[in-house]
Amino acid sequence: MSSPEKLAASVLVSGFDGTTAPDWLRRKVADGLGGVILFGRNVVDDEQVAALSAQLRAERPDVLVGIDEEGGDVTRLDVATGSFIPGPLALGAADDVELTASVAAALGERLAACGVTINFAPCADLTLAAEDPSIGVRAFGSDPVKASPHVAAYITGMQKYGVAASAKHFPGHGAATDDSHHALPVLPRTEAELHEIELVPFKAAIAAGVRAVMTGHLVVPAWGDLPATLNPKALTDVLRGELGFTGAVITDALDMGAVAGELGKTEGVGRASVRALIAGADALCLGGVSFDDDDLNRIAAVIAAAVESGELPLERLVEASGRVAALGAPPVSTPISPVDHRLGLEAARKALRIQGSPKLEGPPLVIDIETEPIIAAGPMPWGLGSHLTELVPGTRAVKVGADGIATAIEAVHGARDLVVVTREAHRHPEVREFLSWLRESSVDYVRVETGAPGPDTEGPRIDTFSGSYVSLRAAAEYLA
Repeated sequence: MSSPEKLAASVLVSGFDGTTAPDWLRRKVADGLGGVILFGRNVVDDEQVAALSAQLRAERPDVLVGIDEEGGDVTRLDVATGSFIPGPLALGAADDVELTASVAAALGERLAACGVTINFAPCADLTLAAEDPSIGVRAFGSDPVKASPHVAAYITGMQKYGVAASAKHFPGHGAATDDSHHALPVLPRTEAELHEIELVPFKAAIAAGVRAVMTGHLVVPAWGDLPATLNPKALTDVLRGELGFTGAVITDALDMGAVAGELGKTEGVGRASVRALIAGADALCLGGVSFDDDDLNRIAAVIAAAVESGELPLERLVEASGRVAALGAPPVSTPISPVDHRLGLEAARKALRIQGSPKLEGPPLVIDIETEPIIAAGPMPWGLGSHLTELVPGTRAVKVGADGIATAIEAVHGARDLVVVTREAHRHPEVREFLSWLRESSVDYVRVETGAPGPDTEGPRIDTFSGSYVSLRAAAEYLA
């Protein structure tokens, strides 16, 4: 049997810097590191990702290669261009389960060609709170009965090519109003309410054969004071016991503020790792920040010390190690193909919700209001102006931040056809003020909302439910 140190390393799944595997990482993989997570910082194009995966697999064939590729706003493969498929909320709005499965299969085939073994998607969360800073367009909707078939279809499509899907963020983040990257959210639900609402999509995911479930860093008071990631009641009693899940349990990134806290990058993550393993987690994600050889050694040492002291049973660590290794099985061998936007555009067009008569009489002025993206998404090539500039000669495009509304107001003067593009305007006071100014000034404009729509539904308006390349393109085509 492997030593506690080696077993500890085998359950760690780490982020790193660079578009090729550093020497230290290759040595670590050869010596038994569980796996890696790829972020936008690790991606140039599909050929480069495939080469990177091959580098790692040359060191050990069963290394886990994971990625957060949800489509829509959260993309890594298309970080430079915008996603080739719309996000989950758009797929839920299109409400074609077979189309959702086809979109997920196209993504799964592409990930398989890139050598990815697990995609940390789909979100089985629900979009429940307008002020929620984390989920929004990442979920398939707010109704658990309507969203669940899409969660299941996504999993079936994704796993067709051997790429494991991972339903997240158990038990469901959508009703929480804090971002677990910074703070510890509380989910104000009774156990009965959880089974009626949040857990419904997870039950559908398990029934669909999802190979992994990712935990959420959030407290359910009915389960005690610990966040689900560190809570045996959540992971062992409910997820495995009541829901019957037998696959791998993966933590959300343990370097996030909700669990690592003030102890920081290595000590805080080390202690959180031990508690997560005791609770029933298998793979320990260390993702948002870059880790190096020394960091991983220190975290593994904390886990090994917990085994030696008797705090963490050795058999629990052995079990977790085996489940992580199973997620490293190479996907179906598929060739890399040029990115094809046709299927994504079909889904994006079907998702559009049109209010009023949002048509142009001539070349417009497009004001793209850029707001801070959610941390899970990171910076993205967002905006409608470039699409309309191409489709409607003479279009003028202006990009402003939420703090640059004065620039937007100045640009509006004299404009005849005006398109204002927002992302979850209801969450940004400056954007709401600008829209109020437009209404009070009796300026005619078309609004394109690319996020989760808020309570303001005045038209004419187009809701895309996604900031993907194809969703913006579909809106531009409609206007043109």
